[in-house]
Amino acid sequence: MNTHDSHTSQFGLLKQRRFAPFFWTQFLGAANDNISKFALTVMVTYQLQLSWLPPAEAGLVIAALFILPFVLFSATSGQLADKYEKSRLMRFVKSFEIVIMLVALWGFWHAQVPVLLACVFMMGMHSTLFGPVKFAYLPQQLNEKEITGGNGMVEMGTFVAIILGNLIGGLLIALPEVGAFYTGLACLAVAVVGRITAQFVPHSPATDPQLQINWNPFTETWRNLKLARENVVVFRSLLGISWMWFFGVVFLANFPTFAKEVLHGNEHVASMLLVVFSVGVGVGALMCELLSRRHVEIGLVPMGAIGMTLFAVDLYFASRGLPPSSLQTVPEFLAHAKHWRVLIDLGLLALFTGLYSVPMYALIQLRSQPSHRARIIAANNILNAIFMVASSLLAGIMLGAGFTVPEVFLAAGLANAAMALYIVLLMPEYLLRFIAFMASRLIYRFKLKGDEHIPTQGAAVLVCNHVSFVDAVLLMAASPRPICFLMDHRIFAMPVLGWLFRLAKAIPIASQKDDPATYERAFAQARQVLAEGDLVCIFPEGGITRDGELQPFKGGVMKLLEGSPELPVVPLALQNLWGSFFSRIERGEAMSKPFRRGLFSRVGLVAGAPLAAGEVTLERLRGEILSLQQQAA
Repeated sequence: MNTHDSHTSQFGLLKQRRFAPFFWTQFLGAANDNISKFALTVMVTYQLQLSWLPPAEAGLVIAALFILPFVLFSATSGQLADKYEKSRLMRFVKSFEIVIMLVALWGFWHAQVPVLLACVFMMGMHSTLFGPVKFAYLPQQLNEKEITGGNGMVEMGTFVAIILGNLIGGLLIALPEVGAFYTGLACLAVAVVGRITAQFVPHSPATDPQLQINWNPFTETWRNLKLARENVVVFRSLLGISWMWFFGVVFLANFPTFAKEVLHGNEHVASMLLVVFSVGVGVGALMCELLSRRHVEIGLVPMGAIGMTLFAVDLYFASRGLPPSSLQTVPEFLAHAKHWRVLIDLGLLALFTGLYSVPMYALIQLRSQPSHRARIIAANNILNAIFMVASSLLAGIMLGAGFTVPEVFLAAGLANAAMALYIVLLMPEYLLRFIAFMASRLIYRFKLKGDEHIPTQGAAVLVCNHVSFVDAVLLMAASPRPICFLMDHRIFAMPVLGWLFRLAKAIPIASQKDDPATYERAFAQARQVLAEGDLVCIFPEGGITRDGELQPFKGGVMKLLEGSPELPVVPLALQNLWGSFFSRIERGEAMSKPFRRGLFSRVGLVAGAPLAAGEVTLERLRGEILSLQQQAA
């Protein structure tokens, strides 16, 4: 993984060659997709009378032709992206785009719709080839602290490109006499500029150069899906992203009908809904880096899902009972206060969709094996296409059965709540990270120092002082990866925290004197976790402090480190938790007097430089943690 300056912000990436040429290349490609598709849709709908392609079916046919290559060729494109150097592939794809747009120029100039439909299919193939390269390129160039911001920028850029593409395509094709020719020229110009920016994309080596390409798209598609399923977290995240596209297509595909039949607005109002939705997704995507503190924070996924459901349901209620009227222009539409509630719901729904999607894209990029990361992204594209087609069909069936567009939106919102619950039950990590995220931002003002010392890959033992009943929750919030905790078995009997730590697959441990079997079993399980390359955390004091001071360390940590002299040991120190609601106090038990420190009390965690297990002694480890604990907060 790239080790560039971890303090580069997501906007600062636009000044760096490792990101900027790539960003503008993908931005221009997304814009060109939408210029050509929307211009063709307007041409068929308003300017031509084709018996074989009625206006009511034009949008569906064009969308289907664009999506079809994702189903047919994603598996092949994933193999190519793993086998070959990525900047070379990007330049090939952008050169292919120029050829497509030369043909499209002729098609627009001579109003040859079959030719333009073929170009739509080929642009779908262009995007199919580019997708796995795009998402596999990012983790090779960005480090763990930059990957969320980088994905947020790409997501924002894509939706801005959709807006601009639709606006440019609609404006140009509407020009009298010369509109079609100018549209074709614009598509060609954008393709040429995209090829120029691709020339500056830096070298990004192949991850599996010995891969033998399987050109059968059907067997390779099945193989890619099986490959994705080998990593449960990655595969279920793929399903989560595909669900997001299922949910989003319900809204995007029905904006024209919603604007005309429910909101009583003209085609410009429909375009405004698209703009509001696209801006909302872009803002949500950009917020991910800030909210996640520049880590991959999958705790944002449940938050995003909650917001998607709440505002989809409220959109249904906001759009009920609007008085009938003639079709309104944008100023007339905005003059009604009730319409603002619709726009706010739509914007916030989209914002939470951005919060939902970006962390999952980043998680897939980080957790996939580099050697077949692009094929995993290809599997994602296949699933996305299947879910989008299913979404369109189900929405069409509901509308055909007499449901209104707001009722379809309501159904999507309720289905999203059920799907979010299902995903959380399948993947407790999402729920745990959400709880940790909320605790570290709403209950406490949590400050993290030295987080670069917490490993983003490989096995390590984290050793921390024990101050409160939520120490593990705060450590979850601090780590970019799941942590397996060795915890006193008695905490598992507590009603809420016990359920939470069982969900986190914490390992119960008892003292060797009280329960030798549980003691030995705990260390065997912990060593197995380390053997699998994951993180284990132990609280060597053996219990929560009763006076706020660092207690003597017990020998369990040394037993855990036996036989692994090179294993990194990361000392951690929690600060300012003593006296909070979840800690004991000198006169009183924990979790009494909830506001004794007020809301948003300042707490912190300091991570020290890793030590090799062979160099660790109890005295040295305790001294390191005591020193970290005494650092200025």
